[in-house]
Amino acid sequence: MIDVFLLLGSNLGDRKLLLNEAIERIEADVAPVLQASSVYETQSWGKTDAPDYLNQVLMLQTGLTAREVLRRILAIELLMGRRREEKWGSRTIDIDILFYGDAIIDEPDLKIPHPEMHKRRFTLEPLAELAPEFEHPGIKKNILRLKSELIDDLVVKKV
Repeated sequence: MIDVFLLLGSNLGDRKLLLNEAIERIEADVAPVLQASSVYETQSWGKTDAPDYLNQVLMLQTGLTAREVLRRILAIELLMGRRREEKWGSRTIDIDILFYGDAIIDEPDLKIPHPEMHKRRFTLEPLAELAPEFEHPGIKKNILRLKSELIDDLVVKKV
């Protein structure tokens, strides 16, 4: 079984309800959630005029391949009304694979670890709550160290 960390985000509709629905669907279609971070409200990253997000990190274990995890979370996003109309656009739900064990995957449509995660407070805050000592396999630094080196100053607060 592989430890998988997912980042959930929502900034449209009933954000908390959408996060909970995503968790239910992940548990039904991917794997049981073993740990869930607190929910954090965060300023929109990359598009500052968008509504604030709720973000949460989940840890699960699965025997599925990374590609199959991706296929299933994309299907969940689609079922939940996700539309990919503009980069960093608002969304009902976003589900990103942060880590798939210690794998490094660099394919056109699948990049693990998530290529921007180490630059984003909205990712590292909830991830540090669950796995502060987990080492990023590409950067070779643990999550707490990556968080302490952040220059991202967007507001991220636990709700």
